[in-house]
Amino acid sequence: MSAETLPSPSVPDKVSTDGLEERWNERWTQDGTYAFDRSAPREQVYSIDTPPPTVSGSLHVGHVFSYTHTDVVARFQRMRGKAVFYPMGWDDNGLPTERRVQNYFGVRCDPSLPYDPDFTPPHTGGEGKSAKAKDQVPVSRRNFIELCQRLTAEDEQQFEALWRHLGLSVDWEHHYQTIGPAAQQVAQAAFLRNLARGEAYQAAAPGLWDVTFQTAVAQAELEARDYPGHFHEITFHKPEGGTVTIETTRPELLPACVALIAHPDDERYQPLFGTTVTSPLFGVELPVLAHPGAEMDKGAGIAMCCTFGDLTDVQWWRELNLPTRPVVGKDGRLQRETPEWITSAQGRAVYAEMAGKTTFSARAAVVEALQTSGDLVGEPKPTQRKANFYEKGDKPLEIVTSRQWYIRNGGRPHVEANGKQLRENLIERGQELDFHPEFMRVRYENWVNGLNTDWLISRQRFFGVPIPVWYRVDDAGEPDYDAVLVPDEASLPIDPSTDVPDGYTEDQRGKPGGFVGEVDIMDTWATSSLSPQIAAGWLRDQDLFERVYPMDLRPQGQDIIRTWLFSTVVRAHLEFGDLPWRHAGISGWILDPDRKKMSKSKGNVVTPMDLLTQHGSDAVRYWAASARLGTDAAFEVGQMKIGRRLAIKILNASKFSLTMGGDADLVLDPELVTVPIDRAMLAGLADVVETATAALEAYDHTRALETTETYFWTFCDDYLELVKDRAYNRDGAVPESEAASARTALAIAVDTFLRLFAPVLPFATEEVWSWYRTGSVHQAPWPQAEPLRAAAGVGTAAEAIGEAGDVALVHATGAALAALRKVKSEAKVSQRTTFARVRLQLPAESVAAVQQALGDLRSAGRVRGDLEIVGAPSGGAAEVVDSELDEAPPRR
Repeated sequence: MSAETLPSPSVPDKVSTDGLEERWNERWTQDGTYAFDRSAPREQVYSIDTPPPTVSGSLHVGHVFSYTHTDVVARFQRMRGKAVFYPMGWDDNGLPTERRVQNYFGVRCDPSLPYDPDFTPPHTGGEGKSAKAKDQVPVSRRNFIELCQRLTAEDEQQFEALWRHLGLSVDWEHHYQTIGPAAQQVAQAAFLRNLARGEAYQAAAPGLWDVTFQTAVAQAELEARDYPGHFHEITFHKPEGGTVTIETTRPELLPACVALIAHPDDERYQPLFGTTVTSPLFGVELPVLAHPGAEMDKGAGIAMCCTFGDLTDVQWWRELNLPTRPVVGKDGRLQRETPEWITSAQGRAVYAEMAGKTTFSARAAVVEALQTSGDLVGEPKPTQRKANFYEKGDKPLEIVTSRQWYIRNGGRPHVEANGKQLRENLIERGQELDFHPEFMRVRYENWVNGLNTDWLISRQRFFGVPIPVWYRVDDAGEPDYDAVLVPDEASLPIDPSTDVPDGYTEDQRGKPGGFVGEVDIMDTWATSSLSPQIAAGWLRDQDLFERVYPMDLRPQGQDIIRTWLFSTVVRAHLEFGDLPWRHAGISGWILDPDRKKMSKSKGNVVTPMDLLTQHGSDAVRYWAASARLGTDAAFEVGQMKIGRRLAIKILNASKFSLTMGGDADLVLDPELVTVPIDRAMLAGLADVVETATAALEAYDHTRALETTETYFWTFCDDYLELVKDRAYNRDGAVPESEAASARTALAIAVDTFLRLFAPVLPFATEEVWSWYRTGSVHQAPWPQAEPLRAAAGVGTAAEAIGEAGDVALVHATGAALAALRKVKSEAKVSQRTTFARVRLQLPAESVAAVQQALGDLRSAGRVRGDLEIVGAPSGGAAEVVDSELDEAPPRR
């Protein structure tokens, strides 16, 4: 630490945290404080794959929580001398945006309608919101997309304003939208390269389908929820007479039944394997087959296999090569035409009563028919069954067959160029990634090992990145989905619903010998999985890309490890053969007072701007930083109040410490620190710097904050109170060298504490920094322990107290001062009251330490007469055993 002389601090008469956010945000923007230095080579860059929040109305306090964690990292790395690439994205495509637009404007998309350039939505401010389709005005796809873009632009402005108020040190020159041209170019190019390498493919296969949103759903988007139902015991008939009883919660799928399945080791059904039964009501002949997936101890031990009731049905259908007899359509209703495999008069009559009905109504119809025929044993028994739901839906998913696009992700066998299965390679990628905390790694591995399908990326929605392909139309006017037409990469982004493939003209669209465009869009994760490439400028800014990619950090929530983190690893592995980042920082959840996760769907979220306004951004950031990565944290206003108190104390203690010399220049010369207690304080501060630095390097911001805060209060409550009289030296009672020692130590300590607190409390620390320095504390170098140790003249805090052993001088003398003040408090006299005499008993190991600071102790404790210090057995507390107080001074 070299000597510095700074002009006398310019300190306001009254300090406050109010208004700091507006003042410093404006200054940071003007000065480009957080601008990324594009000239920095890759080894000097720290780049962050910032999560793009979903633009669907408003941010909640959970966002504030996790994004603060990321910002602490960014600020620390910047002060460590890194050029920090800290962009921001907006995840504005996909279902959440569509739902918000439907409800906000009172519209719904009808792709069959023509574009209306003069369309005005029925609601323009969210009035009269309605989620019911019958209350919404149908509009063309293009009109609908324009409304999506309009609303997301408004939301993004509000989001940016909140992020700025929170103090995120984002470089706002680097931002993107997942629906923007740059993101579309990257997403479409990556897809076309996947297609060219055989990693993307289309297939008509049974898959999960949401009947409300009319879209296919990927495995990563599932939620298993309890759903009320009934067990029905139904009898199937043997050819020679007799029956086989099964139990089912979905009797409406009887017409879709293709087999009965039991476990091969189940002795009850071994005689039936290889024989047939006929279904009740419908009279369809069905094989009885063995499969190890059947559960002997569940229900009757034998089950219907229907196409399709659940994912187990799909597995049995595929592995046993069973026929397909679907009856449930994409609308969630039973198909209106009687299936050809139902030939009996009774069966056709029963099905006619079910046709066109929802599964719920069809279930009631078939149960009534079973009761009439005598094939229902007893009454249905109520139960709670597990059903798959789309994470954003409120009805159980159906399984329907449809043509969809997939990207290989290890869910199905696929051998890569190195001879290993894709799944094995993706597991190895996870092992290469540093997870913070480490225990989150198992969630990644469990997800990869549990995959049973490839990644379904096509969605039957409207607002998203179009899948960039067309299909030839054969001479009969039917699309040939095997004849895929792809654009040149240089022409991206394209929309196949309006753009035309090379060699064709618009008037050939939909005509024999012409083409049709793909109408599906990509799943939002198919774009978000490329966020590091989008933010880094892949395909459009090669210089930037080479400087920031692969990135250093992916911060995110624990609940999307299986979606966002995994899918990003997949895309980077397939395209670049490497990880997209080196570290993954996983935040926990925010819990409400009932210890439940806060989420918009539960209606228990808190609006963050109100918190930031009421408590101050530094206070809210303090609460967020008090929770470690990967740890769920309670929403605690009390913790925010503590943070506000800390921010105010930083302002007041700094003002007090920096103005001890009056109008004199501020001298930060370590050679002036000569008094033992001053040197001991700096030695202890060196320990703090060392601990905090190591913690932040290990992505443990909470330990860094705890260590710094604890010592800061010791500094304020003990050291500052002990040395203030010596530092002021108003009456010249101490040599000027001793006063200079205190002033210099105080200034060095403030200068160090500001840097240590800066990543968590950016506004208060910047305010104090501006009183005596130019520039920004957030561009200042991070403090180092060794210069502080050199200033203290010791290696550790313990060495600063010589023979006093391992008891820190500051703590020991602070405890002695507290004992003196306790006497006055109990006597209910002013702390300015002097002692005529006092006998102070201290732990024996503290006596030598306190003797070195006796002058400061006498002055701070107002000891006029004799001060006798005696030792007590080890472990005892400091206490006054005998004293005499002078007359209390008059009240001021």
